[in-house]
Amino acid sequence: MLGLQTVLQNTLAAVQASGLPWHLECGPHPGMGDSIAAAVKATAGANGWLILPADLPLIQASTLQQLALQLAQLESRELRVIQPFYQGQKGHPVAFSRAAAQELAELSGDLGAASIVRNAAANQRLQRWDCDDIGCVLDVDTVQALEEARGIWQQRNS
Repeated sequence: MLGLQTVLQNTLAAVQASGLPWHLECGPHPGMGDSIAAAVKATAGANGWLILPADLPLIQASTLQQLALQLAQLESRELRVIQPFYQGQKGHPVAFSRAAAQELAELSGDLGAASIVRNAAANQRLQRWDCDDIGCVLDVDTVQALEEARGIWQQRNS
């Protein structure tokens, strides 16, 4: 729990507050890549994707909006990727242009879309976006991370 809601509920609250169209992929899937592929297939008509793990409860709606705006300004017929960074750390969601649809839909295994991001970087199709949202890097996958998130959440909400 983070406040009165679960980590997932907090993440979804930010997504809903962003006003962007969204899809929650609820598996079961054997790996992160399989989950991303299923979500992309379920939203095949989208002009691009912000791939957001469910365990980022401090992500701010404004971060999602700004990233979506940047993605909308890119040429969608070219595979483009935007990765947020917070204080030098790679963050989420990672944004993918429409041209990434096939590669995203073919993902499988535990590595998610890391191979697509690496290829985009190698081909100078990766854009780094420095943001001031710790929520893009603080994923809650350990007890220590949950305690850190609770402290930040309490500061924001007091």
